[in-house]
Amino acid sequence: MKKTLMKWALLLVCMAVGMPAMAQFNVKALKGAVKAVKAVTLTDAQMTEYVKEYIDWMDTHNQVCADDNEYTIRLKKLTEGLTDVEGIPLNFKVYYVIDVNAFACADGSVRIFSSLMDIMSDDELLGVIGHEVGHVAHKDSKNGFRTALLTSALKDGISSQGGTAAKLTDSQLGDLGEALVNSTYSQKQERSADDYGYEFLKSHGKNPWAMALSFQKLKKLQEEAGAQKSSKLNQLFSTHPDLDARIKRMEERATSEGIEKPAAE
Repeated sequence: MKKTLMKWALLLVCMAVGMPAMAQFNVKALKGAVKAVKAVTLTDAQMTEYVKEYIDWMDTHNQVCADDNEYTIRLKKLTEGLTDVEGIPLNFKVYYVIDVNAFACADGSVRIFSSLMDIMSDDELLGVIGHEVGHVAHKDSKNGFRTALLTSALKDGISSQGGTAAKLTDSQLGDLGEALVNSTYSQKQERSADDYGYEFLKSHGKNPWAMALSFQKLKKLQEEAGAQKSSKLNQLFSTHPDLDARIKRMEERATSEGIEKPAAE
């Protein structure tokens, strides 16, 4: 049976729609908290250490599908040729969990949850990956991680010594995860990530219609969740760019370029 990802684990995602797949960074929402810890500074080298510590922790605390697992084989085939973004090497793994989610870290680590793979076609998954890669390319992931780190795990004034980042405890990693779960990207960042994802997929020989298809699937899931105003899903959707508008933008772009829409799987 699939495990449920820990409550305090990172649920960052991909598409910025806050649906059962996606929570994003919102640097603006955390600026006030940053001021309280402005004495704590992080170099790029220290940030690299913290990101590595976090992704290693995530990989340790979640069931990673083996190389011969069907999910891993599918993802490896799907992402063939997607080796790096803006010089940052990409690496992909599947978490065997019941949560419908995915996320990418500033170091190029992309983690797809098996339950998301269960409900999405290959093209839809490529759209998720393309969008999230856009956030990595634009350093949204890096900046958001830095802000969340300073306002959660390091809020007690932990600093580095001798140029080496202070090691985080499990509790601090949990605080960091919660900060990331409760954060969002701006609408401008989302649109920019959409555009980057489109071009990224296209330049790597993938059909960029994947962007529109992924949004269409998210729209369908939103509708299936019901129209209750109090539902968590609809509350989260309300903070992000309108899905209909995003679908239209990506569809019009692909159509204007004469790109053929892939057949339904």
